[in-house]
Amino acid sequence: MTLFRQALLFTSSRLPFICGGCRTYSAQAGAVERVIPAFRTVSGDEGVSVGSAVREQHGRDESVHRCQPPDVVVFPRSVEEVSALAKICHHHQLPMIPFGTGTGLEGGVGALKGGVCFSLRKMDQVLDLHQEDFDVTVEPGVTRKGLNSYLRDTGLWFPVDPGADASLCGMAATSASGTNAVRYGTMRENVLNLEVVLADGTVLHTAGKGRRPRKTSAGYNLTNLFVGSEGTLGIITKTTLRLFGIPESMVSAVCSFPSVQSAVDSTVQVLQAGVPIARIEFLDDVMINACNRFNNLSYAVAPTLFLEFHGSSKSMEEQVSITEDITRDNGGSDFAWAEDEETRGRLWKARHDAWYAALALRPGCKAYSTDVCVPISRLPQIIVETKEDLIRNNITGPIAGHVGDGNFHCLIVLDPNDPDEVQRVHSFTERLARRALAMDGTCTGEHGIGLGKRALLREEVGPLAIEVMQGLKASLDPKNLMNPGKVL
Repeated sequence: MTLFRQALLFTSSRLPFICGGCRTYSAQAGAVERVIPAFRTVSGDEGVSVGSAVREQHGRDESVHRCQPPDVVVFPRSVEEVSALAKICHHHQLPMIPFGTGTGLEGGVGALKGGVCFSLRKMDQVLDLHQEDFDVTVEPGVTRKGLNSYLRDTGLWFPVDPGADASLCGMAATSASGTNAVRYGTMRENVLNLEVVLADGTVLHTAGKGRRPRKTSAGYNLTNLFVGSEGTLGIITKTTLRLFGIPESMVSAVCSFPSVQSAVDSTVQVLQAGVPIARIEFLDDVMINACNRFNNLSYAVAPTLFLEFHGSSKSMEEQVSITEDITRDNGGSDFAWAEDEETRGRLWKARHDAWYAALALRPGCKAYSTDVCVPISRLPQIIVETKEDLIRNNITGPIAGHVGDGNFHCLIVLDPNDPDEVQRVHSFTERLARRALAMDGTCTGEHGIGLGKRALLREEVGPLAIEVMQGLKASLDPKNLMNPGKVL
């Protein structure tokens, strides 16, 4: 039985989504109580909390998985404090779970074996901005919006946009991407260096301390080893990021289509034509209806593309002309334009609010978001088949996706008190993941593995690759203290 299904089962009379049924303290509680004075010596009284409300807040993310609070939460203020706290945990064999903003979707912050949560929000400095080199180093408390606000007057920005205002180090830890990835890449392409505290408190600089070249062929790529590691190999305390110049012009558009096939065909053809489009997002009719209702909009209730173009005025004319020709040939509507910043902001807010818009379709129910990614040539087939599967099984599952890179999400809304619906959703999510694997894709494009997709990871990469991953984990974390129970 997969962990997704386990997460939806009942414990006593409580739903798994409610923290009230969670563990009070773990088996290491005695050890934790003994080391709390040492934690306070490092981080001060205000930097250590055993309060139930604080622990429960740090035992859950935005996912369907039940709350699993840690035994204690520490709030380090520097890498030196993280290192000192990690050494204490390592000596007493206490699990360590990093926590950024809690916006993950695969249960990655749950303290499955109790232990110590490292809440990194107090480490919130933007460091070492090099405008002329287009890079910056940030601490884990700096969020995506916070960095771009800091950069506002420099002519630079960081474009990776997963929707949530997530911690940038957390985004590195999950290999996040989002709406701009089709043009600017994911976190994996935009992280130049990481500072990581390992399980024993050692501080590692994955590309060498202070180094920030745009490319390197020196040795193993340790930076990319930690990008996407979800806190299982170490705690990321700094990340050095690529920055980009703010485009001369930006314009957004909305185009509706007579069918899912025609909308997704247009996406593939736009990319095949070499249009350097900045964003191209797909919303099915159920999703666009939910967005209309939630955001008081009036878009046509039909399969829809949200598009955005970046560049000079002249280059954008060519991009728009090619894209309009392609969408028109596929039966698309005339573009509805959003040219000023406020109108564009409303359009993309509607897209980023998709999770909440989907939840509003069935008040009182819970949402489960799953994502897959396939080669773009297979995108029309998998979305059409997935849409048919949802309808056939009477599942409320609006589809929204970063279709420019073959990635899409089903935002499934379900009643956890209905065992039949729970079973139908469980079966659907497994079919969806295996459908993506059968098309040479992946079981997750950007959410990560966390708790819910560990079995699917084994199916995706095979037992030998899993053995290699386990060997790397054992080498860096032989006591299995770093976020245990996740990924592997």
